[in-house]
Amino acid sequence: MARLRTDAARPRSGSGRSLAIAGLCAVLVLAPAAASAASAAPAGQSGWMGRIAGILSGQPGAGPVTQREADQGVREALTIAAAAAADRLGAPGGFLDSPRVRIPLPGALARAQARLQPFGMSAPLDELEQELNRAAEATMPEAKRLALEAVKSLTFGDALAIVRGGDQAATTFLRSRTEAALAAKLRPQMAAALEKSGAFAALDRVRANGLVQAFAGDVRKDVTDFAVQKAVDGFFATLAEEEKAIRADPARRTSAIMKRVFALSPSS
Repeated sequence: MARLRTDAARPRSGSGRSLAIAGLCAVLVLAPAAASAASAAPAGQSGWMGRIAGILSGQPGAGPVTQREADQGVREALTIAAAAAADRLGAPGGFLDSPRVRIPLPGALARAQARLQPFGMSAPLDELEQELNRAAEATMPEAKRLALEAVKSLTFGDALAIVRGGDQAATTFLRSRTEAALAAKLRPQMAAALEKSGAFAALDRVRANGLVQAFAGDVRKDVTDFAVQKAVDGFFATLAEEEKAIRADPARRTSAIMKRVFALSPSS
């Protein structure tokens, strides 16, 4: 009996070639079917069919995400999110028409505006608020440029932590790396935009009309600093929204590498 098993386990050379050819044909025939079956499976379903389909079809996803893939996917996502946030806010009304990011008047100006509005006397202050928001909108192209430059500082370790982090992990990372520099570089942009938009002229009219008590210190600097900080806050708040959408909605992942990398996201 032992000899029979040995003979049976040792195929003849002719039959061996036939089996090899038959096996190759089976792989070629089954590969498209396996890939199709895997794509038709319910979202989140995994198993041997999905793994075989990934291997046979050569599609991304057949194996763990590498550091290089994580780095590439996060860079793409941050680039898209930062550009989308800046473009939204930089459009006409991007700040002014959005209650979530609209920049109010600072301190004494806001209090005076609130007191005068019931009497229909707040027009100069309302104009000033409008021009502050238009100035913030005008700084968004620069905010976009600076944010995209900062994306280049990502390391492999940063990318993996961002992929595995919460809804705002990328935003938190970018803010920690860029907020101070972004505010410093936006300040001259904001001052120029406030001058060009007429905000400073409106401020001078407010002071001349005696609508608020005398200001102490450099009023233009205070208003500029306030507007810069609010513009930075609005940019990162909008960036966080864009990041959350990419993590939560597979349709927002516009490349194969983003789909693969952010499938690991806790929000997916």
